[in-house]
Amino acid sequence: MSIKGMKKALFLIMCLVLVAGCTSNPGSKEPEQQSLRVMFWDENYFFQQYGDLFTMQHPNIEIEVVSTNNIYRDMGPDGDYDKAFKDFIDKEQPDVLMVSIDQMETYISEGKIRELDTLIERDKYSIDTIYPALIELLKERGDNKIYGLTPNFYGSAILYNADLFAKHGVELPRDGMSWYDIIELAKQFPTEGDEKTRIYGFDNNWGINMTQLASMISSSEGIEQIDTNSMKLTLNTESWKKIYQTSLDAMKSNVFYNPGEDGFRGGSMEEYYQSQPFVMGRAAMTTGDTYVLRNLKEAADALKDYKPFEIGIVAGPASSTDPDKSRNIGISEVFAISANSPNADAAWEFIKFVNGDQFAKIKSRSLNNGLLSRMGYTDEYNGISLEAYYKLKPLPTDYSGMRKIPNGFYEKFQPLLDTELKAVEDNTKSLDEALAKIEAEGQVALDQALKEQEEKKKEEEAQGGSSEGSADDSAGTADSSEGSDGAEGSAENSANEG
Repeated sequence: MSIKGMKKALFLIMCLVLVAGCTSNPGSKEPEQQSLRVMFWDENYFFQQYGDLFTMQHPNIEIEVVSTNNIYRDMGPDGDYDKAFKDFIDKEQPDVLMVSIDQMETYISEGKIRELDTLIERDKYSIDTIYPALIELLKERGDNKIYGLTPNFYGSAILYNADLFAKHGVELPRDGMSWYDIIELAKQFPTEGDEKTRIYGFDNNWGINMTQLASMISSSEGIEQIDTNSMKLTLNTESWKKIYQTSLDAMKSNVFYNPGEDGFRGGSMEEYYQSQPFVMGRAAMTTGDTYVLRNLKEAADALKDYKPFEIGIVAGPASSTDPDKSRNIGISEVFAISANSPNADAAWEFIKFVNGDQFAKIKSRSLNNGLLSRMGYTDEYNGISLEAYYKLKPLPTDYSGMRKIPNGFYEKFQPLLDTELKAVEDNTKSLDEALAKIEAEGQVALDQALKEQEEKKKEEEAQGGSSEGSADDSAGTADSSEGSDGAEGSAENSANEG
């Protein structure tokens, strides 16, 4: 057996040992067999992440995965995803739903998922060590009740090279810094030297341009390009002018790594790591989740002459108006129980397990699926504290309105945005002129896309109505024929009429 195979076998044995404690009870009777339909995006990945471990502890519960990949396959490029999602649930009838936090809120209002507080209380299931900010977020969406739990969450932090800060006499980053603070701190680093040896104040893995930086600032500050209530573009405003001017100044200061067309486009692993200044110790700061830490560890293991450096992590980027809160904390998937599930107890056992201590203990060894909601098992990674990822509270974000915007709009809007902002960067147009044009022409494109979407919807409804009408007419004709063919039926009709 190869070393890799031995490691995998050893890991599975360790998993079995960890879960054995809860399954070994010789005095208990054999539990009855149960089935459980779980909604998830991919069957293989589900069993890899959750299913195999769960069935080790609950061999009496047979899991069937209903894959949400079918929604995209059946819907088409311009379909209504929300409707297709609901139709999928109605058709497949999963016991365990995997939903976004926005979808969870919708299904709560429609009475489609079951409240969990009574089950938590009944089983004395502790949620005390689940990241309190996540529980708070879930309760906010559930009218102060819990309707779902998530074993993982995504979050960002500010990672920095402490050696570079010390060398250049720059004050260390602090918790709660906004993007505006990060940019000002990055500007304190020198810009001299050639592209392969100089240092940068900030690097975002493979570089960042003005548009990307503006997008990250706006996301952190909760500022949208479109008001989805009025369906009006809001780019020609003071808020957006500040964001784009800040991004423009940052890029012109030359402290942000931006390789442009010269960035990594494929090659060896050595070239892959060397294309990232922060990983190679040539950038003062970056932002990201635990993926950055894994990248640092892998680079140190893979590169012969790699020079490690002292890494620090602080909480952020935060909102500039709420420095103890962040919009970079969120939940990608919530597990909930269908309100009409006949297997609610088995569904609850699954949710308890994947949000429990044993599952967290096993998954803490890899962190391949993001940060663990259950605290106490991922205090550090490769000797680096992860405390910063759990410090800030999440600010509410609702992207449901963005799904109203037709895909066709972005096909016209993005080239317009890129062209106008490039003109600003090249000093051939002022920022005010560019934003005015983007908003005006972008609004025309949005209105047209919405009009086309509405026309298509009416056309589909008309086609659906005519199909139903034809079916009804055919059924009616068949019924009439049946009635006229049978003498007994005619006699009965006459008698009834009499």
